Amino acid sequence: MVPLTDCQRIGVGLVGFGLFFVLFGMLLYFDSVLLAFGNILFLSGLVFIIGFRRTFTFFFQWPKLKGTSFFMGGVLIVLMRWPLLGMLLEAYGFITLFRSFFPVAFGFLGSLANIPVLSKLLQKVGDSSSMV
Repeated sequence: MVPLTDCQRIGVGLVGFGLFFVLFGMLLYFDSVLLAFGNILFLSGLVFIIGFRRTFTFFFQWPKLKGTSFFMGGVLIVLMRWPLLGMLLEAYGFITLFRSFFPVAFGFLGSLANIPVLSKLLQKVGDSSSMV
């Protein structure tokens, strides 16, 4: 396990609560206050986890400037209480920003299928879907 500093632990908590509030705000028909609160918590948690300088350099690299502008613009639109448009812009910016991270995440999810309990569960789900 990777040792985390106290600031990083706080950041993980902030990111977790941010994602919770964003998902809860989406479940409650795009409640703008919950979405705005979730966005602020997510971004501040990211700063706590990787630091201000690395966060700034990640978001403002020249190839990622398009994704950053859509993501930050979406956050701003949500803060101005237009949640649906803001979340659409944020989603596009998020996909554009983290495009290089998706293969790593899917590879990790594929390695989870090698766990015996999960592989049996996946086989049962696959067998039941083939009977339809």
